[in-house]
Amino acid sequence: MKLEPIVTSLLDTDLYKFNMNQVIFHKHTNLNGVYHFKCRNQGIVFTKEMLDEINEQIDNLCKLRFKKDELNYLRSIRFIKNDYVEFLRLWHPIRDYVETSLNDGELKVIVTGPLFSAMQFEIYLLEIINEVYFRFQYNYEDLLADAKKRLSAKIDAFNTGKYTFKWAEFGCRRRLSKEFEGYALKELKEKTTNMVGTSNVYYAYKLGLTPIGTYAHEYVQMYQGIDSIPLAYTNYYAMKDWYTEYEGDNGTALTDTVTTDLFLKDFNRSMVNNYSGVRHDSGDPYEWGEKILAHYKKFGVDPKTKMLLFSDSLNFDKAQEIYEYFRDKCKVSFGIGTFVSNDTYVGSLNIVIKLQYVNGRPVAKLSDAKGKTMCDDEEYEKYLRNAVQFRLEREK
Repeated sequence: MKLEPIVTSLLDTDLYKFNMNQVIFHKHTNLNGVYHFKCRNQGIVFTKEMLDEINEQIDNLCKLRFKKDELNYLRSIRFIKNDYVEFLRLWHPIRDYVETSLNDGELKVIVTGPLFSAMQFEIYLLEIINEVYFRFQYNYEDLLADAKKRLSAKIDAFNTGKYTFKWAEFGCRRRLSKEFEGYALKELKEKTTNMVGTSNVYYAYKLGLTPIGTYAHEYVQMYQGIDSIPLAYTNYYAMKDWYTEYEGDNGTALTDTVTTDLFLKDFNRSMVNNYSGVRHDSGDPYEWGEKILAHYKKFGVDPKTKMLLFSDSLNFDKAQEIYEYFRDKCKVSFGIGTFVSNDTYVGSLNIVIKLQYVNGRPVAKLSDAKGKTMCDDEEYEKYLRNAVQFRLEREK
């Protein structure tokens, strides 16, 4: 089986890739990164035919360049700066940075290169891997028909008042296909009023949607590879750089890269005032939300002026419950991905590509849920946990 090119535009990625990349371009071009792919599902087997198609799709990806109209669209996003867009005019994915292999059906993918370039591969590769797997493993037309049927039921649920919250689509990384993500976004835009935008820059551009996103865990992780920054303070310097880059715009902070408890040590009065809200991506959402609201109140800030954005493996029922709980306490929104872009009768893949090394040093994410931790170096992970715990105990 030979597929048409899956990624046909370099805009076909999450907005936060450009946001993070702009900070790296302006402040940290000396960093080199290594990313590893992982499928968290048990029993998933990739075949030689799948690998061959994945490699061909990566070859196609690396032939792409930004088009003039795409660059102009990026310029139209208020916090994307012209010098960075001019850099993107020259940039393109480099094939030599990506290595793929199979080991008894386990797919291995490693991306190595300058961080400003290596980081851009993540979403493109996940889009490719996911679509290849589902097209080769199942009857795609059956999956597509089921996904459309389920989407129609979700749209009906919004229109009948079952769901009342505002949300953004975050589904490109694990979508069934590019075709279905585009179909779903068009349907949701035309038939509901609850979707505030999408993380997918390509479809935001093509469909006239608002591009949504700030930064991901890898942005905070990369500071662990900078020798001059103490490990337990990497989140502070990451937020500080973000603020100086965007001057209070584009200001939603992610709390759980090195645990939310440590994040709150860095989320001081200045940060609380400078950031418009925070994003939840692991751990109990209710405990997390109450902890954040109490933190705002400690600094005399009215929580109703701040946004809690929930994005941890949500479906619409779960989001509605969270919304009902917090709606009178603060602003509430949601980022919902796989449940929209790849909800079929076979279930989805839980695939990720995570930053593992920066300038030769291991890095790790210590989320609020143990199952989301991913680090190749157990000794380093233990060392990082000890550094975090030491600071938490010292600054009680």
